[in-house]
Amino acid sequence: MKKVVVIGGGTGNFVVLKGLKKYQLDLTAIVSMADDGGSTGILRDELGVLPPGDVRQCLVALSNSSRLMRSLMNYRFENGGLGGHSFGNLLLSALEKVTGSFEKAVEEAGKILYIKGKVIPVTTHQVRLRMVLNNRRILEGEKEIYLSHEIEKGYDTIYLEPYPKVNPRVIEEIANADLVVLGPGGLHTSLIPNLLVEGVSEAICKSAAKKVFVLNLMNRKGQTTGFKASHYLNEIVRFLGRDVFDHILINSQKAPKELIDVYAKEGEAVENDLDQARVVTADLLGPIAETTGRDLLKRNLIRHDSNKLAQELMKIVDHL
Repeated sequence: MKKVVVIGGGTGNFVVLKGLKKYQLDLTAIVSMADDGGSTGILRDELGVLPPGDVRQCLVALSNSSRLMRSLMNYRFENGGLGGHSFGNLLLSALEKVTGSFEKAVEEAGKILYIKGKVIPVTTHQVRLRMVLNNRRILEGEKEIYLSHEIEKGYDTIYLEPYPKVNPRVIEEIANADLVVLGPGGLHTSLIPNLLVEGVSEAICKSAAKKVFVLNLMNRKGQTTGFKASHYLNEIVRFLGRDVFDHILINSQKAPKELIDVYAKEGEAVENDLDQARVVTADLLGPIAETTGRDLLKRNLIRHDSNKLAQELMKIVDHL
C-alpha cells in the first residue's frame, strides 16, 4: 500500500483527504498549528489548548463514521455563550484537557470518528505566526495576516514565535512517504507555516518520495494579487530551500464569468504561466454552490473537486 502524506491547513487538506480516502492508501495529514482565528483562537486564548480547527477538518475528511457524526463534528453553535464554536473544536479541546496531550486527543477523536489514516500536528508547541511587512509593520497572528490587504506591497519575513520544535512523527512520516502533497491552501496562513517549523523543509527535501504541489484556484486580493503559478512556486521554494517538486498540479477549467465577476472583490483566478513537463493541468473545479446574495462572497464557493483532484493524484501514485 502506497504511503501518501498531505501537508497543509484545514480546508485545503480537507479537499485532498476527502478524495484520497476512497482509495487503498496509507494516508497521513500533517497539519499547521498556527491557526488563531474564530472559535479556535478563543479556545487557544481561554483554555491554553492547541488550535483544534484545522485538525478537526482533517479528522472529518478521513472519517468513515456516519454522516450524522461528521455533521456533529462540524456543527457550529449560533448563539449564546457557545456562539461561534464548533462542537468538534470543543470536543478536541476537552479531550486535550482530559488526556493531557493534544496528540492523544487527536488519536482518541480519530477512534471516535473511525478515520482512515492519521492526523498529525506539525508541532505540539504553542506558536504564533508573525509577518514583518516592508513598511516594518508587524502582523500578529494568522487571523491578522489572513485579513491584511498590505502583503502585496511586500513583506520582509514571516516566522513562528517561539521557534517550534517539530513533532518527531512528522519527520518519520515524510521520510517514509511514497508521495508528499503540498497544497492547496492559504499560501501565508496554511502552507508556509508548516515549512517554518524546524526540520520540516529539510525532511521534504531529503525524502525519496515524489513531491506534488497543488496550486490554488484563486488569488486573494491584497495578498497574492496578480500572482501566477510561478509566483506561488517561487514563494514555496523560498521556504523549502530548493525546488523539489516532481509534479505541479494546476486547474485548467474556467469558473462561470458571473461568479468570477463577483469574486473580483476578493481576488482573481490564478493564471498558469509555467510551461514545463512536470506541470499537470486538468479540470479540477468542484460544483458551484447555488446561492444568492452575500453568500456568493464565501471564498470556498470556487473550490477544488475532491474526486477530480484525487484522480489526478492517483495517476501519479500508480506510476510510483
